[in-house]
Amino acid sequence: MPESGARRDGDVVPGVATLESRIDDAACAETEQVPTSVHWSSMREAGTLYGLRFLAWINDCFGRRLLSLLLVPTAAYFWVFRTHARRSSSRYLSQHYRFYPQLWTNPPGRFASLKHLYVFAESVVDKLLSWHVEIQEERFRLEDESKVEQILADRRGQLIIGSHFGNLEYCRGFMQRYKDKEINILVHDKHSENYNAMMARFDPSSRVNVYQVSEFNAVSVLAMKKKIDNGEWLFIAGDRLPLSGHDRTVPVDFLGRQAHFPVGPYLLAKGLKCPVKLMFSYCDYFAEGRPVYFRIVDFADRIELPRKKRLAQLEAYAIRFAQELEQQCRDAPFHWFNFYDFWAGQPAYSDAST
Repeated sequence: MPESGARRDGDVVPGVATLESRIDDAACAETEQVPTSVHWSSMREAGTLYGLRFLAWINDCFGRRLLSLLLVPTAAYFWVFRTHARRSSSRYLSQHYRFYPQLWTNPPGRFASLKHLYVFAESVVDKLLSWHVEIQEERFRLEDESKVEQILADRRGQLIIGSHFGNLEYCRGFMQRYKDKEINILVHDKHSENYNAMMARFDPSSRVNVYQVSEFNAVSVLAMKKKIDNGEWLFIAGDRLPLSGHDRTVPVDFLGRQAHFPVGPYLLAKGLKCPVKLMFSYCDYFAEGRPVYFRIVDFADRIELPRKKRLAQLEAYAIRFAQELEQQCRDAPFHWFNFYDFWAGQPAYSDAST
């Protein structure tokens, strides 16, 4: 795929079906075509164990390079037929260019969104193959290796706030040496149980569990607190609107425009009373050796939300997360995969909805 601007960096065949499901998870219908924007979580899951094994078979028999070549027409297919994903990508890349014009050699053109979808396709394949192929450690580029080693050696349970930037599955590859780490991924989509069962069949030795959590209540928080007390890790995304609607969000500046970020991760962290980290990782698919960049941020040793300053403190946490995410998007714009209108105006969180 040619570089485009940024300096850095029905039924279909099984591999396409798997990508289709991931695009659906990352997108919603365009707001111009419907009176009310369809929530991203309403999209269908189409991935199958057969499709996953098909991708693994191609990788084993013909290598990753051929698999990458096959992703070019796959990305083109979605660029042509998935207009909501293409237009959402174009909006995001154009906003990135307006805010960081110095990082682009040229404005993102017509085919920049095609490159964006191609990089997403590569990321989806890596996500699936990470359950089958161990990532070579020499590919990792750690921002601060000593900090990473210190955090991974910490026996306490951790809440890890991730995002839809890059691919957190690379973190699994990096943590292969830490076999005793139990990883729990909290997701909003209703297909997680099927995905969990599929991954268990594909890799029975995996210590990664995926849980569908539609909302946080006393029962679910207590269950997660038990996992934290056992030294396990919980992963949750910090850049997706909650299923309950748009009331539990706060307005934050992101790439020069106001967007609404969820406060659920910080409310959960308060209940869990555990250390909180941010984690980012992505692969530069156009660089020699395809290096994987990996970054962990010490976010808070404990989330505190004083009653009288709760809203202000939640806003402060959301702002800091958005700033860290923006820093990642600044350097690698084609690796943020929220294919819906992220800046659409929505009601904000208030103390009344606590």
